[in-house]
Amino acid sequence: MPDGAPLTASRLDGLSRAVLAWGARRDLPWRRTGDPWSILVSEVMLQQTQVSRVEEAFKRFVARFPTPRECAGAPSADVVRAWAGLGYHRRALALHRTAALLLERHGGRVPATRRELEALPGIGPYTARAVLALAYGHDTVPVDTNVSRIVARAVAGHRLRPAETQDLADRLVPPGRARELTQAMFDLGALCCTSRNPHCDRCPLVRRCAWQRAGGPDPAGSPRPQSPFAGSDRQGRGRLLAALRQASLPEDDVAGAAGWPEDRQRSARVAAALVAEGFARWESGALVLA
Repeated sequence: MPDGAPLTASRLDGLSRAVLAWGARRDLPWRRTGDPWSILVSEVMLQQTQVSRVEEAFKRFVARFPTPRECAGAPSADVVRAWAGLGYHRRALALHRTAALLLERHGGRVPATRRELEALPGIGPYTARAVLALAYGHDTVPVDTNVSRIVARAVAGHRLRPAETQDLADRLVPPGRARELTQAMFDLGALCCTSRNPHCDRCPLVRRCAWQRAGGPDPAGSPRPQSPFAGSDRQGRGRLLAALRQASLPEDDVAGAAGWPEDRQRSARVAAALVAEGFARWESGALVLA
């Protein structure tokens, strides 16, 4: 390592104790429950979406669909409507399919193994680990960009491969404290160990941080920038779905609703994609939510 500090059990224990003593700092609605379904919903919503946009949507969604049974029993159009404001609407359809599979395969319960969780639509290794840590207390830390940055900087002092990051993150977990540590790590990365201009002066790991001891090289674990939203097909998709939540769209109105009144070919392509993906269908010459 650049700072010469070996990754001993004692050093890892000191790092995790410092994070736990600092604690979680954000009061978020999904942190007030241990219900596995609610936690799964929150994690699916948080994929590629800012926390501030998820808070109200999460409360609205779980009030409407408090269990997998209510979600699976509702038309997919209702689930998409409840997803309003979050974007990436494929996640809503995947969650609707997941709810149905939870009833079919697991008696309406969210499973407690990675293999079973990752067999569900839209759930990968990160989301599976998040459910296991936050709902079931398994000794693992789900590695998002915030956690990855902390592990690379404070623990290793240099960039890591994903498997190395996950291994070190899991080694930080004191038995039975995965939920507390995960929430604190999320907040530490969001509030102190930020991608640019980190607030090292208020970080609980500053005296133990390998990155600081090495002189603060280029930030490790910074996320890649996302392509612009304005003017993209994603923006048009969002406009169409927002309009469809209110009413059906006659074919001649689709281009205007998508925001491209002079580009009917583009709007038709995006509408066709919504139909192919199961979000909408054509009915009597009008586009409607599926």
